[in-house]
Amino acid sequence: MEQSHLWWRDGVIYQIYPRSFADSNGDGIGDLIGITQRLDYLVELGVDAIWLSPINPSPDVDFGYDVADYRNIDPKHGTLADFDHLVKAAHERGLRIILDLVLNHTSDQHPWFLESRSSLDNPRRDWYIWRGSPKGKREAPNQWQSVFGGKAWEFDEVTGQYYYHMFCPEQPDLNWRNPEVYREMLDIFRFWAERGVDGFRLDVFNQYFVDAQFRDNPRKCGIRPFDCQHHLYDTNQPEIQQVVADIRAVLDRYPERYAVGETFLPTTEMASSYSGPGKLHATFDFTMLKSPWNPARYLQCVLRQEELLPEGGWPNYVLNNHDNSRTASRLRAGRGDEKLKVSAAMLLTLRGTPFLYQGEEIGMRDIQVSRAELQDPVGKRYWPLPVGRDGFRSPMQWNGEANAGFTTGKPWLKLHPGYKTRNVESQRKDPASLFNFYKSLLRLRRMYAALQRGMFLPLHHNPQRVLAYLRQDAAQTILVALNFARRRSKLALGGEITRHQWEMLLSNKEKSQPSIDKGWLQLDGHEVCILLQKPGSG
Repeated sequence: MEQSHLWWRDGVIYQIYPRSFADSNGDGIGDLIGITQRLDYLVELGVDAIWLSPINPSPDVDFGYDVADYRNIDPKHGTLADFDHLVKAAHERGLRIILDLVLNHTSDQHPWFLESRSSLDNPRRDWYIWRGSPKGKREAPNQWQSVFGGKAWEFDEVTGQYYYHMFCPEQPDLNWRNPEVYREMLDIFRFWAERGVDGFRLDVFNQYFVDAQFRDNPRKCGIRPFDCQHHLYDTNQPEIQQVVADIRAVLDRYPERYAVGETFLPTTEMASSYSGPGKLHATFDFTMLKSPWNPARYLQCVLRQEELLPEGGWPNYVLNNHDNSRTASRLRAGRGDEKLKVSAAMLLTLRGTPFLYQGEEIGMRDIQVSRAELQDPVGKRYWPLPVGRDGFRSPMQWNGEANAGFTTGKPWLKLHPGYKTRNVESQRKDPASLFNFYKSLLRLRRMYAALQRGMFLPLHHNPQRVLAYLRQDAAQTILVALNFARRRSKLALGGEITRHQWEMLLSNKEKSQPSIDKGWLQLDGHEVCILLQKPGSG
């Protein structure tokens, strides 16, 4: 029997990049106390859970994704006591906490790796992936490349062998084939679940294993060396299926725990294969995030995900995160927010769990970072190619005061110059703002069960300009019509349909009634129109 309400299925998850959310002590870096102080804002917005990017101790070569201790909090973010207080305060407000777990690799400063590299016979030597040179020569074991640039093998002078790293050399990959490592990783889930954590986002989970024979990848054409290989042997190995089953078994011992996996080099087929009953609750498929501004393409993404979901599986959708250009910049929204209201309405009314990145609710834009200002290792490696991620991680714009209300000190990363007009405080005061539109969308989603777990029924008329669909359950039918074009468009509803059969739930064009004439729904440019079918009119 289906549970009537399930937070991760029916709710909305808000991603916080802790370095850039709220700084409570003036050191320029966001922290847990700052997040706790802003919990009421998240309640006001209307989200159900917060996902925290990594907060474990880290040398910050990759800003938290190089973990030096899985069971503690980095001092720049706070303490375990601060974390426990955050969990308690969030739960008191009905908010759930999701932690980012980076279990594919550690920092090279993690005590495990320091032991592992100390000698060939150290008990933790096999906790990482070490290989000697072929035929005794000082050559990498194979031609695998790092996604962050350069070869994926780093020579270690101390022991005369190479260790493997898919990311930075300072992020050595763990050896999940070692039973001790495997058990340790599963215990990390238990440690945080016992502290009240409600869910986990698994960083590059399908990277946990590489080919046991270390075979060379087939070659292909590409720009970067990493792109010149078909990645058959350095990722997405069959053993991952057992890992996700074992993670799910651990989480199922705790009430309503959740795991969502970040699929590395994903396809919809690949992502779907790891989710469902007995596997992860969900996996990220970034096809929609990479899609151009075209309703037909977005619909294709949705239908493909729905088609490939296993029985009992549940989709999720994401249009933005800390690794990708912000929606406003990626979609070239210009100065206005009407296009962003259309994308927000799509994200929050599809059948699936929406993930929302901090600052999207006020339409934050990418910042421009000079070479001297670069901090992201990817940006530094590939400069002047625009592949760095600093531009998407600027501090949250709370108000128009100094440093946007983010910190009283010097921000770790510069602010967008437009923060004095584009911020939470100013948009709160404007009834027509993007922020208030997000609040209205999230309130609607909470009010109507059909928008949470109702069926998704696409309407295919005018697919190059309009995305339209029904969300329907036994009690409610809701029509969502989104005009992606700047000029007026229309949607065929049928000759017998009149405006008296529908109640306007939400429009960004200040309409109190739908514009329906002779069975056609008329939509203004970039209009969001959400209608509820009146009882007895179906």
